[in-house]
Amino acid sequence: MELLLLISVIFSGALAYRAYRQRRDLTALGKTIEDRDAAIDQLQTKLYGVEREWQESNSQFASVSDLSFDTVLLLDEDFGVIMANGRAQQLFGESDPIGQSLTKLAQFSELLSLAQIALSENESVEEQFVIRGTNYRARAQLIEHCQTRRTIGIGMQDITELVSLNRARRDLVANISHELRTPITRIRLIIEGLFLEADKPKRKASIQSLKEIAMETDALLWLAQDLLDLSMIESGEAILRLVKTPLKQVVDDAIERMKSQAAMKDLKIVSHVPQTVDILCDADQLKRVLGNLLHNAIKWSPLGEAITIAASEQLDEVIVSIFDNGPGVPDELRNRVFERFYQADASRSGDEGTGLGLAICKHIVDAHGGRIWAEGNSQGIGGHFLFTVLKADASLQEDTPSAGGDQSPLVIPESASLL
Repeated sequence: MELLLLISVIFSGALAYRAYRQRRDLTALGKTIEDRDAAIDQLQTKLYGVEREWQESNSQFASVSDLSFDTVLLLDEDFGVIMANGRAQQLFGESDPIGQSLTKLAQFSELLSLAQIALSENESVEEQFVIRGTNYRARAQLIEHCQTRRTIGIGMQDITELVSLNRARRDLVANISHELRTPITRIRLIIEGLFLEADKPKRKASIQSLKEIAMETDALLWLAQDLLDLSMIESGEAILRLVKTPLKQVVDDAIERMKSQAAMKDLKIVSHVPQTVDILCDADQLKRVLGNLLHNAIKWSPLGEAITIAASEQLDEVIVSIFDNGPGVPDELRNRVFERFYQADASRSGDEGTGLGLAICKHIVDAHGGRIWAEGNSQGIGGHFLFTVLKADASLQEDTPSAGGDQSPLVIPESASLL
């Protein structure tokens, strides 16, 4: 009995010790699980913080890059897109650029080449190219975060307007060079012909030569005036003073200015403008419009023909039209002839012009609150330009000072700039 009792006590003690060890192990396991849960919670908190910092960093990257460049991309060493600002995402179209590789996008071969050069040469690289019809100046720079991580930053600036302006500047220089060279050369040859020692100048020939010199001088003055008008409009210094003015007076003054040029080609300028039509305008600026249109008509009219100016009232506007018997404007070029530096067909005329006259007309008429257009030659033979100005009716007369009174100037807005 005692032996059985001893065995029972020993067995019970062993069970109790085993249960104790299990409880101790369970307690330790529970503590380990709690520690792991706490570590997981800490890691999740850190991960949330990192994600929030990444989002803030990405947002700041996009905001700063939008201020610095039009389009900004950040690539990894495999040329995959890591970050992209708003304009860069638009460049990729509907698809999300993040994670895409430039190596698989044929339309971005220029960007890929730029990134490859920056990665291989470890220096800033700058190039110009065209993507989807837009001119870009792009710069790529290798960014080394550590020895094992490198990225490539690409900033792109839209220079389409700059390219267009540079092209316009080249056209202007070329046109002005031609315009200056031709009259100056002719004046020099005429003068040399007048004063040859072996041949005394005759009166009749001298008078004709002087007329030709006067004509070439007028061409130089016209070019200078075009450039002055262009400068005034671009600088915002062109000011309109709108006052009640008889339209016939403005037209007659413009015709008087152009008589000598018309006489060179034996042209007549006929006015059918009524005496009773009053308009709201800046007379000097409107004379410039009429002068440019008459100059254009004289340039294209055949010898001995007539140029006609007419006017008609329509509601609160007056429509002024200039007709000539020249070749007219092709229908497809009706809008383009008013573009800066555009010339419809210089090959048919010995006087190419600068392509500024009609553009200046458009901006002056627009500043008057009117419209200007050309009718295509399918509407009839000859050139036909029309523009509108406001009538000086009773409602406008009440608020409009007389020509001699003080008048607040109307400044041509920047939106009317030729640029």
